[in-house]
Amino acid sequence: MTVRAYLRASTNEQDATRAKDQLEAFATERGLTIATFYIENESGAKLDRPELFRLLSDSRPGDILLIEQVDRLSRLNESDWRKLRAEIDAKQVRIVALDLPTSWTFASASDEFTGRMFAAINGMLLDMLAAVARKDYEDRRRRQAQGQAQAKAEGRYRGRAEDTKRNEQIAAMLRKGFSYSQIQTATKVSRPTVAKIAKRIKEAPVTAA
Repeated sequence: MTVRAYLRASTNEQDATRAKDQLEAFATERGLTIATFYIENESGAKLDRPELFRLLSDSRPGDILLIEQVDRLSRLNESDWRKLRAEIDAKQVRIVALDLPTSWTFASASDEFTGRMFAAINGMLLDMLAAVARKDYEDRRRRQAQGQAQAKAEGRYRGRAEDTKRNEQIAAMLRKGFSYSQIQTATKVSRPTVAKIAKRIKEAPVTAA
């Protein structure tokens, strides 16, 4: 049984490794060793998460996918959550979440009946918590949009300041022929951010020599 820990934060400004010590402590208490940490800064509302799918690709039947909270795994809509669940089920990976005590039994040996019973209970609770996480995400987005609309109406909204130094670095790497993946690794930004800078370069007027 191999334990693989998944750590995620939504933006590059957030620390994706924040819960690393908690996961290590949880594993140690149960005599387990975390083989690999898979860390990424991507929104839980999107299915395209390279590190999560690398974890699943590396996994073997019976391995544990250890997370701090279910919302680290998913803030997906129902359709995308079903796709992710299908991938997890096909790999026969057991999800253990610190905020889901019914999943903790997967971190220790149990008889077949107990294992199947808790697997059924855990599956239902996972679906429920994934739905709650999605609703929380949608509620926050709605409140944020309402706040921005009010701020715009009152002339107070300026938007997020652009990280010009970082974007200049991305532009320089693009001009030198670096791939999107290489730039993402070096600068810790999302693919859409790199694409935005690439489009900006492409549309920039050419100055005469």
